[in-house]
This record gives sequence, C-alpha cells and structure tokens, in this order.
Amino acid sequence: MKRSAPLLTAAQMREIESRAIAEGRATGAGLMERAGAGVVGAMLAEYPALGLGRHHALVLCGPGNNGGDGFVVARLLLARGWQVTVWFHGSEARLPPDARLMHDRFAAAGGGIRPMPQDQRFDPHEPLQGPDLKPGYRVIVDALFGTGLTRPLPDPLLDALWYLDNQIPEDTAFRIAIDAPSGLCLDSGRVLGEEDNVLPSHQDLTVTFHRMKRGHLLAQGPEWCGKVRVADIGLAGERDPLTGRLDLTTPDRGWWDKGNPDMFEANAHKYDYGHCLVVGGGPGQAGAARLAARAALRTGAGLETLALPLAALLDAGRLPDAVIRRVVDTPDDLRTLLEDRRIRSLCIGPGLGRQRARDLVPVALAAGRRCVLDADALTAFAGDPAELLGMLHDGCLLTPHGGEFSRVFPDIAQRLVEPAPTGPAYSRADAVRDAVARAGCAVLLKGPDTVIGWPAKDCDRGGLYLNAAVGDTAAPWLATAGAGDVLAGMIAGLATRSGIGRSAAVAAWLHAAAARRFGPGLIADDLPDQLPGVFRDLGL
Repeated sequence: MKRSAPLLTAAQMREIESRAIAEGRATGAGLMERAGAGVVGAMLAEYPALGLGRHHALVLCGPGNNGGDGFVVARLLLARGWQVTVWFHGSEARLPPDARLMHDRFAAAGGGIRPMPQDQRFDPHEPLQGPDLKPGYRVIVDALFGTGLTRPLPDPLLDALWYLDNQIPEDTAFRIAIDAPSGLCLDSGRVLGEEDNVLPSHQDLTVTFHRMKRGHLLAQGPEWCGKVRVADIGLAGERDPLTGRLDLTTPDRGWWDKGNPDMFEANAHKYDYGHCLVVGGGPGQAGAARLAARAALRTGAGLETLALPLAALLDAGRLPDAVIRRVVDTPDDLRTLLEDRRIRSLCIGPGLGRQRARDLVPVALAAGRRCVLDADALTAFAGDPAELLGMLHDGCLLTPHGGEFSRVFPDIAQRLVEPAPTGPAYSRADAVRDAVARAGCAVLLKGPDTVIGWPAKDCDRGGLYLNAAVGDTAAPWLATAGAGDVLAGMIAGLATRSGIGRSAAVAAWLHAAAARRFGPGLIADDLPDQLPGVFRDLGL
C-alpha cells in the first residue's frame, strides 16, 4: 500500500505556503489570486448552470487571508457580469497585506463592500430590509474564517449567520465555503465552542487548496463541508510533511504485487499464504467467529482454524472445507494448539464471552504471533485496562469502536468528547496516535472515519491512516450486527502475510468497498463474498 498525499493540518499547510514564498517559488498575492480562481472554477464545474447566466452572489469576507480569497471570488464573479454583494466582517486597516490588496482590487473594479450586519439586533419575525439582503441569491460564499480558526465564532456573528440561514432556505441558493465552513476546526473536524454548538448551515461545496485537510474527513467535517474539491494553486511541487502525517488508505495493485515477499508468491503452498487461527465462544456465540473465519479466508489466508468449545462446534453453522475445527475448552487447549508454528496470525474476541476472554487472551498474547483483539477481548478488561496493556506486544492490533476505546483508554477518549473551546481541537487521529504510543501496538478506531495507527516496530515505518467512508464513499450499510467481526477476520487473514498495521489499513478499505459493492440490504454474511469482486475491481 503506497502512501497517498497526506491530509494536512493548518500548521502543515502554512509551512508549505511559507516555504514556497520564502524560497521565491510563489508570492502571497499570487497564491490568493489562484485560490479565488480555483473557487470560481470549482463552483462552475460542480454547478454548470451557474455558467449560463448572470446571477446574484453574496460573499461573506472575514478579517484574514480567507477573506482575501473571498474578495478575489467576488471580483471574478463581478467580471462575469454577476451582481455581487459583499459583507465584510473586519477592519479594512487591519487586513493582512495580501488580503488588503484583494479588497482594494475588488473596490477598484466597482464592487460594493458593506459591513457584516452582526451588531444590529435581529427580529426573527421581520425580514432584513434595504440593500443588505435581497431575494434571489443563487450563491452564498463563506470566506469568513478558513484553516487557521482557533476560537469559536463570536455570538453576534453566529446570530447573524443563523438569521441569514433562516432567511435564505438551503434549497434556494448554493452554499460554498472557502477551505472550511466558518466555525469548523480543520485539524479535527469538530465545531469549536460549547458542547451543543452547531454551525448555521450545511455547505453544498467546500473548496480547499493544494491538499485536503484532516477536518474535511474527520468527525463532523463531512456533515458540514458537503462535497470537497481541491484546487491547485501552484504548490504541486512542494514537499509534503514527512512527520506527523495522516494518510488516506489507498490500496493499489502494487500492494498485492506477486513480487512482494510478504504477499503472493509463485508456486506457493497454502501454508505459504498463511495459516490463521480464530478463537470463538460458547453456544449461541459461535456465529461471530464463523464470520471472522470466512472473512479471513476470503482475504487470502491459505488455511483457517476455528477454535471453539466442544459444546459450540455444531453451533458454528456451515463453514468452507478449508476451515479446520478444533476444540478449545481450556487455556491449555489453546496453548497446545499454538505450538503449531505454522499459525501466523490470530483473531480473538468476536463472540468470545468475557470470562473466556480473560482466560484465553493471555495465552494468545503470550504466543507472540500477530494478533487481532476485538470485541470481548477488549471489554473483558474494562475494569483494569492496564492489565491488558501490560500483555500486549508490537504484533498486536486493538480494534475498538468508540465505547470500547473509552474502556481501554478512558482518559484519551474523554478528550474527544470534551468541548473544544479553542483550536486546534483534539482529533480522532490524535487519539489513535496517543493510544498507539501507550499500547505499543497498532490501534484501529472504528467509525465512518476509521483511523488506524501503528508503531514503527511493526514494519519498516509506523503509520497513521484514515479510511473515510463518507460522502461519495459512504457505506452506511456497515451499521449492521457482525460487520465488525468480519473486519477483524479480514485483518487477521491479511496479517498472515503482512504487518498487522498495514493489514488493518487495507482491510478497513476493503471492508467499506465490499459494503458499497453490495449496497442496501447488506448483512454481515454478505461481506466476505463481495471480496472477490472487490479484488477484480482492483485489477488483481
């Protein structure tokens, strides 16, 4: 799996821009002109009907460089013959130099600039009168605050935006944000301010520059940003950050290359493809382990052993012939089974039962194999997470959903739910990074924005990856019982031939792709059988 272009933080984006300017490859004014042109180009490409006539746009410009981008947009629309109304939140004298230049260019082109009407007391029952608000807006551009926002919107401004949103229903005008909807932290995807803070409106389109930012895809970002387009502003040749990266999962043919010794080999035996062990629970619970075992085979494990108590063997249901059944009633049974060194990876937790987990997880971890810990393997140690953390090694992977994450890492999870009074706000990527540092192993935090991190010991280098099943790549059907068991099995299957962290990142992508391929009506049993089609789609 090659690294994609990283999702940037605000600080990383500033560093790239500042370096290009300092080394003479760009100017601030030039970047701003290209940013404004990129917004107009993206808007017309997304909504071609807007290019067929002259319309009325409302552009909300803020006190910084984001506002400067807005003045460029306003001037370019004015040049197309549009009627343009600009509301300016800020002081002309305090604008940064490049933004001040764009303010003056818009004014020189004949554009009118009015103060943002945030200080007047709005009557919610009376429409705004006079020239400030007119019917017929086709576009509202939010250029108030962009990537660098570090504080909540002031109440008067927030009230004005709420009132504007009520006066202009969402279905009558396209709402377009430059970089981010104002009020959203682009490092975390969280709305800054009190716990119940929400933004005035959902954007139809957000146009950002050079690279996507983390907050476009994390947490609430996808909900508020709408569709995100990236505009080129002439920084394509600039170096991406090497440290503190968050990359999107982008499996490609190279990851599955038969020449890769970790992956498929010519003339390989089934044990070369890898032997995976899934440890399941008692009667009434074996279905979860069955799902994991089937998923492990579908992702390419050469052989699968399903270990169950004697009383649950018949409860496992129909399984492929390649699945070997073994009776594991006691820790000694599992210890004996793991004497087979051909077993390369384990999956333990789905449907295991808490007492059985407390008995068997220590044995599984002591074997030192690549090990996926899911579900009951995590919750069984909720009362003493330090006990679990003390047994882990660098070949382990924890796969918690939000609730399980809070049981294993309660203080880290608390930081994610506390209000974010200032930015950059603590993000899910930060949480996984900190959890990996504490556990010393890979961690996959489930959600539409699944974040996967692992330490450098697991493979050539550590990694922090995001699989964002949001927007056009959403897979809402994954919210079904057993889907997590399938994911755990997929990871374990891949981990017979590759590092546990990288296997988790690829499996998260495959998991969502399989769900999208099936579509509505999905149940967990459908997911493994979609994988051959996903592999064909990848050209394998």
